[in-house]
Amino acid sequence: MSRPLSAIAPDWWDYTTLDRELIDEAARITSCDLSRLSRPGFNVILYDTLEEFYLAEALEYINAWRASTDDNPIGICGPIGPTEQLPLVARIVNALDLDVRSGHFWGMDEWFDTATGREVDVAHPLSFERADRELCFNRIDRRLRMPDSHLHFPKADTSAYRKSWDAGVRCAVMQGGQGEVKHWAFNDPLPRGGQHKNAPPTAEEYRQLPTRVVDLHPLTIAQNARTSGGGNVATVPTKAISVGPVETWKAEKVSIWHAGTHDNPFGQRLTALMISKRIVDTSVPMSLLGDHPNVQFNYFRGGIGSCDVEMH
Repeated sequence: MSRPLSAIAPDWWDYTTLDRELIDEAARITSCDLSRLSRPGFNVILYDTLEEFYLAEALEYINAWRASTDDNPIGICGPIGPTEQLPLVARIVNALDLDVRSGHFWGMDEWFDTATGREVDVAHPLSFERADRELCFNRIDRRLRMPDSHLHFPKADTSAYRKSWDAGVRCAVMQGGQGEVKHWAFNDPLPRGGQHKNAPPTAEEYRQLPTRVVDLHPLTIAQNARTSGGGNVATVPTKAISVGPVETWKAEKVSIWHAGTHDNPFGQRLTALMISKRIVDTSVPMSLLGDHPNVQFNYFRGGIGSCDVEMH
């Protein structure tokens, strides 16, 4: 039997094309059930307060950089969304007088400007590089901060960025949020066409995708307008540059942070269930992490919400 068309964007694959039994099972998961989804290689942690949640996220930066040395450089790959951890990282580095000059950082993604054929300029109000610099790196004392050559931001020409992953720097952690289309970075589901008209790409196909320019699922565009642009969809680019599964599998750990802001209660449950049970389906890109050896999902308890029907 052919899979149903997406209820959101019929020309695309996404989670609405999954088997209905799986969708219903995910919707029934309670907040207590979430922690029981942990298994070897997949850890679920719940935090009672946002302060504790974002501090724990910031400490992943600190722990990676504290272990870094000139002879054994270590880095972290981090998202924009969430961003609340970034000022905390700078504050902790400065307060502890922590020398992080040997540390590295990879930005996960960046917007792509179709008019210029390049990444958006750092002056663009939605620039991820701009956010990383303004919220974190520009706030770290110059005595302590790593040089610009240790900051790796993806560009339209991805060659330098991709080489940085094989330049002898160990990525201790790749952090991420989860978008409403169930992506990490901008690893969105693919359009439904050509060889993928009747079935989404296999996990093996998707795992071969490196850092690249991607077309964004309509749900991703709408979500970013909601979370970053005041709902003004016209301001959000339709393409982006995204770190790929190829680079993700070079990270020793993948740490996903669910504050309840970027994805909804159902989505926060679905991906945990699929990863826990190793149900891999590229219409839900986050489910591919079920094959990664070290994944951690971090939840703010107050952001988990409920999948109960409630009219407003």
